[in-house]
Amino acid sequence: MKNLKTDPIAIGSKRTLIIGIGNSGRGDDGLGWKFVEMTQYLGCDFLDYEFRYQLQIEDAALIGSYDVVIFVDASHVKLSNGFEMKSCISANHYFFSSHMQSPGVILYLANVLYYRYPKAYALAISGKDWELHTSLSKEAERNLRSALSFFIKDFLPAIQPKTVNVP
Repeated sequence: MKNLKTDPIAIGSKRTLIIGIGNSGRGDDGLGWKFVEMTQYLGCDFLDYEFRYQLQIEDAALIGSYDVVIFVDASHVKLSNGFEMKSCISANHYFFSSHMQSPGVILYLANVLYYRYPKAYALAISGKDWELHTSLSKEAERNLRSALSFFIKDFLPAIQPKTVNVP
């Protein structure tokens, strides 16, 4: 039996993971993916990227190997700045299905199963159009630009102050 406290999956990589959640074929539901695509162009060597339709319990193993995890998803709520970044809190509330878990549940599972405690954040970006197509609404595009600007200018320097060179 493996010792989860010393297993390689439980050893942090000193990196940051951005997980874009959504579906680019459902209009503004693709905001999480689009955000990830846009951050890939920043050239920060401490950022890793993943795309998910939904979070699943297996993602607990993935996030356990990172020091910082940022979950990015579209929101049906009209947020005051078009987006909201907040700390993600570990939460012990499972959905019946193993699919469609919240970021808090994935964080909780990483804590309990792998003894890993990454610092986690949830970035919600307001969307408006959820129909079957691959483009974002104009409102979602504005909100995405606002969220990306905040992320580059304020958030990244706060979590990696010595390694961020903002273009």
